[in-house]
Amino acid sequence: MLVLRDSQAIAEAVREALAGASDEQRPGLELAAGLIARYAERPDRELRAEWTRGVLAEAGVDPRTHEVSAVKAVRQARPGLGLAEAVQLVREAKEEGPGGATSGA
Repeated sequence: MLVLRDSQAIAEAVREALAGASDEQRPGLELAAGLIARYAERPDRELRAEWTRGVLAEAGVDPRTHEVSAVKAVRQARPGLGLAEAVQLVREAKEEGPGGATSGA
C-alpha cells in the first residue's frame, strides 16, 4: 500500500503564512509548523497501521482476536487490495497499535 504524504506542501504553506504573520498569529503558526514537522517524520509503517486501526475501529473489529474479520474489513475498505497486503496491514496494526509489541504502552 502506497502512503501519500502532503505534509511538505502543508509545511510550505505554513512557512509562507509565518513570513507575513502578525505577532498575534505567530505563536499558533509556529505550533502548527512544529506539529507538521513531527508528523512528517513518521514512518510509512506507522501511517499504514494508523489507517488500518481506524478502519478496524469503524468496523468494530479487534484484530488481536478476529484477524480474519479484520482482513475482510480492510479489504472492504480498500477494494482491490490483495489478501497478502491486507494481512500485512492487519499485522502491522496489531504490532504498532495500543497493546501491540511496539506501542510503548
